[in-house]
Amino acid sequence: MNIKEIREKEIQGWSGYVALFVLIAVLLLSTAFIIYASVVFEDDGNVPLYVFEMVLFILVFTAGCIGFAGLKTVKPNEAYVFSLFGKYYGTLKTEGFRYVNPFVSANAGTKIDNSGMDELISGLKKGKASVTLVRKSVSMRMQTFVNGVQKVNDKLGNPVMVGAVVVWRITDPTKAVFVVDDYKEFLSNQADSIIRNVARLYPYDNMSEDDSDISADELTLRGSSQEIADRMKGELQERVASAGLEIIDVRINQLSYAEEIAAAMLQRQQAVAIIAARKKIVEGAVSMVEMALDQLKKDNVVEFDEDKKAQMVSNLLVVLCGNKDAQPVVNSGSIY
Repeated sequence: MNIKEIREKEIQGWSGYVALFVLIAVLLLSTAFIIYASVVFEDDGNVPLYVFEMVLFILVFTAGCIGFAGLKTVKPNEAYVFSLFGKYYGTLKTEGFRYVNPFVSANAGTKIDNSGMDELISGLKKGKASVTLVRKSVSMRMQTFVNGVQKVNDKLGNPVMVGAVVVWRITDPTKAVFVVDDYKEFLSNQADSIIRNVARLYPYDNMSEDDSDISADELTLRGSSQEIADRMKGELQERVASAGLEIIDVRINQLSYAEEIAAAMLQRQQAVAIIAARKKIVEGAVSMVEMALDQLKKDNVVEFDEDKKAQMVSNLLVVLCGNKDAQPVVNSGSIY
């Protein structure tokens, strides 16, 4: 796909205050000369000279009125991209009150959607709609784009809901205006595509170190958000660089399992947590039983044969590993 590359040409313009003073002076002088010509015509009655002077002064007055279109106010971190009769004229970035060619037109690089014109007119008649003015300048400030939550299948095929926040700004207003039709819509589409494609390369979470589907050191959407965000930022920057956009940061702001599998995944997470807890309980119980047997043997409290030792170990493990309070049985006779 061949796109004509347009190099940015920065223009400075002239002082808007000087231009405003000159234009007002031109209007006042042309008005004074028109009045003067009328007075002179009443005295000498020279029709050809009067017509010539009136046409000349009216043209000067009209030119002065048209000249006011060249006055522009440029705010900090804003720019105007001008075209003159269909050709690129230049980019004005100098902040302040400036004056440029009054015949140039400013391009903001955004299109106007007229699909809801009937609804707009109807709403205006009822007093329930408002008109939004279209900006002609291009903002170079940092902006935030909130990507809509979209459903994506992760590496294991589980449907997950992913949303991201993109911080960006325009570095080349000329490319943003002339390379793409609408740079905001272009960024939105590219961000959706990148987030979807990157999210499909990673699992949602590493449920267990023993999970055969996921290695323990593999990146996951939930546990490696910084690494995945950096990758999203790099790939998105490559996509939008041709439009004069700079991606400052990308962050995942919403991540969850899709509704249809959320309950099942919650049960799986609970099962993993229960197994891990039981493992710790068993390790602690075995350590306590071993300590008890060693202490009894060391203090010569009682001698156990192998059968009684096994029975004691079994009883202790049941008490220590059980999830309910033990109900002891008191033996009033011989232990044999």
